[in-house]
Amino acid sequence: MSVSSTFNAADGDGYDLQMGRWSQRLAEPFLDFVGTANGESVLDVGCGTGSLAFGLARRCQVKQLRAIDCSPAYVEHATRHSHDPRIVFGVGDASALDFPDHSFDRVLSLLVLHFVPRAEQAVAEMRRVARPGAVVGAAVWDTRGGYVANRIFFDTAAVLDPKANERRARTYTRPMSRPGQLAKAWLAAGLTNVVETTLMIRMEFASFDDYWVPYLGKDGPQAEYIATLSEAERARLRDAVRLAYVDGEPDGPRSYAALAWAVKGLRPAS
Repeated sequence: MSVSSTFNAADGDGYDLQMGRWSQRLAEPFLDFVGTANGESVLDVGCGTGSLAFGLARRCQVKQLRAIDCSPAYVEHATRHSHDPRIVFGVGDASALDFPDHSFDRVLSLLVLHFVPRAEQAVAEMRRVARPGAVVGAAVWDTRGGYVANRIFFDTAAVLDPKANERRARTYTRPMSRPGQLAKAWLAAGLTNVVETTLMIRMEFASFDDYWVPYLGKDGPQAEYIATLSEAERARLRDAVRLAYVDGEPDGPRSYAALAWAVKGLRPAS
């Protein structure tokens, strides 16, 4: 069976602590960019714990909102926290969507495509299930050029460990995460009126522990890497990353810019 995501997914609460709080924040400028409208049927591809779906439902009166993710744990978490009958969460594969052709008025994906091994197939599937004239949109982190909190971790780890350097390279070269790649994929899929842009949020941490503790869970690339380390290696990494976080000042709040690439296009009439 093919792997539908390379993201290490284990626990909904762990994801919310590690990434969900930021995907909630990014959902707002992303929805500003791709647009919303009352009365639509919308698909959220790779919904995680529901940040985009919940944000969309707050904005407008959608007819229905289907949201799928390959992680049963995330789908269960999102379902448990949903009180909106318009939203239906389910387990699904972004590269093999279980919906008929031309099913949705808007097809969206937030912070997912760079973890999909067959990303081009996922884009083709998003186009397939979109109705003629529908907006198809996505956003992914600019992991190499605009994701400061992530670079603090992996740049520091790469100095200490050759294996971390390999993981850093993999992280910074994920599919769809570099300039122009999303727009190229949208055009290749036959979408029209394609626009690519960047979106920015701030990632704000109360302290180094607020930054570090989420990486000790089971969700995401950082946790996946830390799990491979011995206790001594983990302590060495923590001390080095802490130096990068405090940056010569007392421990406390820090605010880092986080950029995402975003794209939108229209499903043509034929």
